[in-house]
Amino acid sequence: MEKRFFFLFVFCLQFIFAQENKRPNILIFFTDDQGYADVGVYGSEGFETPHLDDLASEGLKFTNFYVAANVCTPSRAALLTGKYPIKVGLHSGVVSPYSEHGLEPEEITIAEVLNKNGYTTSIIGKWHLGHEDKYMPNNQGFDSFYGVPYSNDMDSYYYKHNNFQSPPLPFYRNDKLIGEGLDQRYLTKMYTDEAVKQIKERNTENPFFMYVAHNMPHEPLYVSEKFEGKSELGLYGDVIMELDWSMGQIVKALKEEGIFDNTIVIFTSDNGPRIGSAKPLRGLKAETWEGGHRVPGIISWPNNIPKNRTVDNIVTTLDVFPTLLEVSGSENIEDLDGRDISEFLSNPFDQKLEEQPIFFYGRNGEMEAVRFGKWKLHIAKSRGWNKKKDGAFSVSLYDLDDDISESIDISKQHPEIVKKLKKLIEEFENSL
Repeated sequence: MEKRFFFLFVFCLQFIFAQENKRPNILIFFTDDQGYADVGVYGSEGFETPHLDDLASEGLKFTNFYVAANVCTPSRAALLTGKYPIKVGLHSGVVSPYSEHGLEPEEITIAEVLNKNGYTTSIIGKWHLGHEDKYMPNNQGFDSFYGVPYSNDMDSYYYKHNNFQSPPLPFYRNDKLIGEGLDQRYLTKMYTDEAVKQIKERNTENPFFMYVAHNMPHEPLYVSEKFEGKSELGLYGDVIMELDWSMGQIVKALKEEGIFDNTIVIFTSDNGPRIGSAKPLRGLKAETWEGGHRVPGIISWPNNIPKNRTVDNIVTTLDVFPTLLEVSGSENIEDLDGRDISEFLSNPFDQKLEEQPIFFYGRNGEMEAVRFGKWKLHIAKSRGWNKKKDGAFSVSLYDLDDDISESIDISKQHPEIVKKLKKLIEEFENSL
């Protein structure tokens, strides 16, 4: 009797362990300033991205994928908190080496929730949500941090407006400074090697959440010798090809470990390009035209997501947090601005996503536009508009289904739509 009970107990433990192991690993691959058309399957010119293209063939490629901000800090804040940056006080500009603010520890991040639910959590690469101790990744839910606290252009940069000389770019292993002003040609390789190492040496009893936040292709551009001169486009193309190699190495490690099929891999960029391409979209980084906010987006999870499909539905990085809560079996968090789209990802052509507005804030922290369905209304422009040439900016409306390049203002033909979208803006700002 005791022996039978023992075997039953062992079987139950094995069953529980197997169930636990079904929770997916999660990997977010986040590049910096990579444009909508800077991936092969999105129409890149002058370079190839075979590994990102392969990832798209393993899952879903989104044509209407948005970030919640058009510059670094607010975009990262939105991804990790699931909230519009204005709600966490990081909607205006970016954190600089002289800044004293950051993402407050009271805010709940994806990493905190997943860590509480048994996930091993790590960030590799660029943080940019505050570099004082209380704002750093190890105090925001991450078990480990390997990388830099802010952008690579802030390396030993002199700020004239406040007479501040920033230090050589700090490089950390958790809270320990392990280097300064490192040769940036090797940043992409260093991050890739670390990601592969963590995958190979992971605790196999726990799923992991890995956030790989590359510095490239943010200017100044750097590439290792292996990729120098590799593309027809020049240095920018070389840099993108090395980032593509990075994705390839990480996916290869996942497959060698036999865990790729049960790993959610999310690839996107933090905002539109500064020097890359957003064709056929209008605008660039720091602008609220489509090119500043609409970015390449690929999601793969072979166990649950169909392969090689193109999805036109509107999805944003705000949707990442609630979706990961659902698929990981984590506790629900209230007041998130995104939606759980897990069922849609599993069945993108049978499930419908409820339409919700997307609000676009300028780099100055002011509301400038809203998209709802196919309509996009612009009410102001701080960047991306030549006042001397074109005069004061006036309210403009675009049908993005017919005019993806936002070239024909149809506000006068649709006053009722203008009124409706203005009301959405008013209601959202009043809710703050």
